[in-house]
This record gives sequence, C-alpha cells and structure tokens, in this order.
Amino acid sequence: MKILALDASSHACSAAVVEDGRLISHRLRMLERGQAEALIPLAAEALAEAGLVCSGADVIACTVGPGSFTGLRIGLAAARGLVLATGKRFAGVTSFEALARAVPPEDRTGRSILAAVDAKRAELFLQLLDPALDPVGEPFAATPEAAVSWLPAGPLLIVGDGADRLKPVLANRSETQFSAETCVDAQWVGLAAWDRLQAGRTVLPPTPLYLRAPDVTLSKKQ
Repeated sequence: MKILALDASSHACSAAVVEDGRLISHRLRMLERGQAEALIPLAAEALAEAGLVCSGADVIACTVGPGSFTGLRIGLAAARGLVLATGKRFAGVTSFEALARAVPPEDRTGRSILAAVDAKRAELFLQLLDPALDPVGEPFAATPEAAVSWLPAGPLLIVGDGADRLKPVLANRSETQFSAETCVDAQWVGLAAWDRLQAGRTVLPPTPLYLRAPDVTLSKKQ
C-alpha cells in the first residue's frame, strides 16, 4: 500500500510517501506562512523521489487537526483536490496521533503519551494516548496549569510543540519525560495512517478538528 501524506497544520509544511509501513521519501520546510504555495510542490518532489505520480498512490493522508486554522484548511483542500483528481481513498490523522507516532516504540513501553499542541493564547490542545497509541478519552483545550490535575499518575512522555509550556508545571514529576519531537510531520501522518488501515481501524474524514472557534475579529460598521 502506497500512501501520499500531507501536512500544513503548524509552523512547517511537509509531504511524504509511505509504502507498506516504510518511509520512502520525505520533504519538509519550516514555514510560518506560504504553505499554500509550498505544499503541492513538496508533494510532487516526494512523489518523484519515490518514482510515483499522484495516481500511483493508493491513499491520500492528511492531518485533520488541531493546529493552525489556515494551515489545516490548506492541507485539507490540497488533499481533497488530489482525492477528487485521482479517485483515491482519503485517510485523516489527528495531529495528536501523528506526534505520538513519532515516538520510537521502545520509548512508549510502559508509558502514557501526552501529545501537546500549542494553541496560542494561553492554552494547549491535549490528547492522552496509551503505549499502543490508542486515544484515552477525548482531546481538549486547557491551560498548562489546568492540565496538570487531569494527567494520570505514573510514567508519562510528552511530545509536541506545547511540551515546553508544560515543563514548569511538571517540574516535580520525576516520571515525566519530554520528547525532542515538536513538529507535526507528514512522515508520521503517513505511518499513522498506514497503521490504522493495516489494523482495519476507521480513518477520519477530511473534516478539520479545531477544538475551539477560529481567532477572528469582526469589523464594526460605522
């Protein structure tokens, strides 16, 4: 099974090709803006390195969120366009699942995984996963201080660009570790999608997972 994976949900833009659980090609650019112009060329480069055209992929995978509102729309619009053009299947992956997939299996053993995405303002988007990367409860938004009371006892590994904001409030938890992986990346999106499909689990539709309303200020008419 060949999967073309896309991500534009954060401060990076990436594309990857995964085949039968192996990363075949990968492109990543760190970007605060300009994802709309960069994503499809990155996908074309990843496909070319893998010796494929887009129609040669069996599945188009993409991050559904949470993350940057603009970035999520860019990624999902690109993925929907490719699905429409090729007739291939779509597989959605949450940012939490992609981040957790970046943690090596040996580092997951005996630990809960907390995926933490910086939601700006004063909040984090959070999701707890077990060592097998199955979600535990529903994702939610909270301040770092409020999140502490919700976290389970025992060994915990925190991954994502929100991890640094949790370090001060978790300084007294000796069983808590922090992963160096901070960025949602298409390679982990593709591998997480492959895991789900191989296990016969449901994949998500191309619907953005926001967890809160967009940061929009409406202009006042005079």
